[in-house]
Amino acid sequence: MEKLIKHFKGRFITGLFVVVPLGITIFILKFLFNFADGILGSYLDSLLTALINNHTYIPGLGMLTGLIVIYLSGLLATNVMGTRILRWWDDLFSRIPLVKSIYGSSKQLTQVFKDGKTSYRRAVFVEWPRKGVRAVGFVTAEVEHDGERLVVVYVPTMPNPTSGFALFFHEDEVQDCGMTVEDAVKFVVSGGVVVEKNL
Repeated sequence: MEKLIKHFKGRFITGLFVVVPLGITIFILKFLFNFADGILGSYLDSLLTALINNHTYIPGLGMLTGLIVIYLSGLLATNVMGTRILRWWDDLFSRIPLVKSIYGSSKQLTQVFKDGKTSYRRAVFVEWPRKGVRAVGFVTAEVEHDGERLVVVYVPTMPNPTSGFALFFHEDEVQDCGMTVEDAVKFVVSGGVVVEKNL
């Protein structure tokens, strides 16, 4: 029984790191489509409603289906054939202009939770978009310009942390926020709900 639970837990966690980038990508693309083409979207919604009008609602069925999809994705990602399929999938997504930036950023974001590896060096506070307002940002690089040492800070936006602003600050304008990179990512992804009590 313990071996079965360990197997399921391992495949489920692996599945999460496959499904989450794809889910974020689909969510953002759906939002962009509905925003840019709302009239067509409303017709499609009406058609979908007409098609499933007589459908009987079963509570919890959607959640169960989601759990099965995540588990199967984890199962797929942990065998040789599945790894090849996922590599092909990643390569395909990296060739589509709009999709590649969303999918790539989403995958990089989930990588922070998976193994702690990220291009973010540290989490900081910066005064942005105006003086007196603190924003959580991530130091990505340090550069020198005209003899001045500048810090490159990526400030993510909410609710879509895969987009944001790369801003240049002087070192004295950047303040340690008291959170690890992983905690800061959780803070951003949750929209500020998950936050350390003592910052």
